[in-house]
Amino acid sequence: MTRSPADTAPPTTGRAGRREWIGLAVLALPALLASLELTVTHLALPAIGRALAADSAELLWIVDVYAFLLAGSLITMGTLGDRIGRRRLLLIGAAAYGVASVLAAYAPSAGALIAIRALLGISGATLMPSVLSLTVAMFRDPRQRTVAVAIVIASVSAGTAIGPLVGGWLLERFWWGSVFLLGVPLMAPLLALGPALLPERRDAAAGRLDPVSAALSLAAVLPAVYGLKQIAADGPGGLPVLSVAAGLLFAVVFLRRQRALRHPLIDLRLFANRAFSTAVATLALGIFVLWGFNYAFAQYLQLVRGLSPLEAGLWTAPSAVGVIAGSTLASRIVRWTAPGPVIAAGLALAAAGFVVVAQAGTTAGTQALALPVTGAVVVSAGLGPMMALATDMIVGNAPPEQAGAASAISSTAPQLGGALGIALLGSAITAVYRSEMSSADVAGLPSEAVSAARESLGGAVTASHDLPAGLPAAMLLGTARAAFTTGFQLTTVASAASVAGMAVTVAVMLRRGRASRGSGALS
Repeated sequence: MTRSPADTAPPTTGRAGRREWIGLAVLALPALLASLELTVTHLALPAIGRALAADSAELLWIVDVYAFLLAGSLITMGTLGDRIGRRRLLLIGAAAYGVASVLAAYAPSAGALIAIRALLGISGATLMPSVLSLTVAMFRDPRQRTVAVAIVIASVSAGTAIGPLVGGWLLERFWWGSVFLLGVPLMAPLLALGPALLPERRDAAAGRLDPVSAALSLAAVLPAVYGLKQIAADGPGGLPVLSVAAGLLFAVVFLRRQRALRHPLIDLRLFANRAFSTAVATLALGIFVLWGFNYAFAQYLQLVRGLSPLEAGLWTAPSAVGVIAGSTLASRIVRWTAPGPVIAAGLALAAAGFVVVAQAGTTAGTQALALPVTGAVVVSAGLGPMMALATDMIVGNAPPEQAGAASAISSTAPQLGGALGIALLGSAITAVYRSEMSSADVAGLPSEAVSAARESLGGAVTASHDLPAGLPAAMLLGTARAAFTTGFQLTTVASAASVAGMAVTVAVMLRRGRASRGSGALS
């Protein structure tokens, strides 16, 4: 299969100049929006429920439909950018996202908001693959590219850090729809400056987009992500397990079709490159641990420590700063050493952070809370190099004409790994919690309250509010919080062991060479 890139702008050669760095600042805006959007939406859910009379299922779909269609559309959109032009796709997606953001802000009903959020998910899928592939196009020098990719990753983490602050401020002063309007000022500079600052890149020999492959990629990802999220929320069940199995089946069919096509949606030969395949696996497994931990830590802060969602968000904001620090520092360190040891060292640091978090308990007070929060910052700082350098290795080891497809893979891998991490680690905590509660001494408490408490910590919190104030409520809630903390500690220790194992594996697999197209791919 012969490919030759067709550019509508002169190719970027040598070291990037002022124009490219200004263009990167513009590209950082949609990267920032990627995480900011989810954070502020979670904060706005109570207000949305009151204003639109949305029930719990509708509120869940308002969040999930965006994530489902975002994850399911990434591969198709990344490959589409290789065919029609990555700048063109980015600008089309940014315009659609801005329009959909305004529609979401003024949605008249929960059903309408769900439909608009679906459009936001599809539009959002155009952003990160285009951002990463254009970053590669502008920064051909390997060292500059590594720094540029780290800035993109840091921008994503910055959205997590400022989301609770911006969202909380907007919700205190305006109506719930104001959080969705954040997409407008972030997309406007991109639309205004993008045509002048960003190069156009596409693969003229890519052939037409295969609609069957696009449908199969969607069919593989959607049921898998849905099933994993349901398992995380309610534990293993018939429908969620069947959904995951269906996703795996469609994934097999999708891969078989890619091998047979002359112009596949994804060229599977990319995975023959050891640096590429190792980076994809490392990114997926690293985000598996990170998202699973973040999911459990948020519950720990709110349900064990009794913090409000906004307070919990503020306590987790330093973790996002840890990712920013780790990713940007790593991009500097690899000027003098190979990325493999840097990623491995970061993973070892993250393992140590998990050990610190495992000391979390139920003791009240800010001082007791400072220990697990400090451990969480160490975890994030350790995983930051993995996120930045693994992403750089993926996009850097792909041929230039396949930058969009490689960027889509680097965006899809963490989506799937993260969903799996939330499902498995969340289910493990639930299993430990229910085991602890089944043997707990709750004699003398109403059977209804005990039954609710044995299902989940959230049920215990709700049940405690219905009990008479004093010893009965305190005993039930204290027992439930201790049971959840036990599960949280055990999964944190397991995460420490997993990350330590990843550190050793990465050190062996990537023990030599720079992960850079242009300075030699790893062999």
